[in-house]
Amino acid sequence: MVDIAEVTATPSPALLTPDNAVMLFIDHQPQMFFGTGSHDRTAIINSAVGLAKAAKVFDVPVVLSTVAAETFSGPLLPPLADVFPDQKVIDRTSMNAWEDVAFVEAVKATGRKKLVVSGLWTEVCLVLPVLSAIAQGYEVYVVTDASGGVTPQAHEHAVQRMVQAGAAPVTWVQVLLELQRDWSRTATYGPVMDVVKGHAGAYGLGVLYAQSMLGEHAAG
Repeated sequence: MVDIAEVTATPSPALLTPDNAVMLFIDHQPQMFFGTGSHDRTAIINSAVGLAKAAKVFDVPVVLSTVAAETFSGPLLPPLADVFPDQKVIDRTSMNAWEDVAFVEAVKATGRKKLVVSGLWTEVCLVLPVLSAIAQGYEVYVVTDASGGVTPQAHEHAVQRMVQAGAAPVTWVQVLLELQRDWSRTATYGPVMDVVKGHAGAYGLGVLYAQSMLGEHAAG
């Protein structure tokens, strides 16, 4: 029931902001990409890097993690690591990052309750920590296009399982624009447009065209 007298121009507390979110990047590694077949691997890489740059623009804390980096899966994806050159990568033996003490402590240290999570594979190293975090009271947003599974069915079923548990499926551009949310926020307008032009495909080309034809602030 809506009480019209109580309606105000106020954003929902469910929205992601630079002050309430933390981004978790889990197992974006060469060996994991080799086995990914749910959708185009180059597109997943582009989405993951775009998401990372969104975190950088808005100074959202991040936790980077790998599994068996030196013995099986290889290092964190270099373009992703390059966005955070001074960030420590937490390497694990457990498929479920939420069973790794260092990983959980890194998440807790941020003090954030909204987890924006992406990773490989969706049906293993993503779904396990997502379900575990939800069970402990976190709000989880799964970035589906920055994640991938072994098959389309494996990816989709894992997403469905996380949604049924309470996770919210999102895309990386959705996260970027939700963090910006108001084009009058000039401090981040330019950097956001740079991320869009670099990683948002046709949307980015549209911004580039509009700015070249109509002026720097024509898009957005």
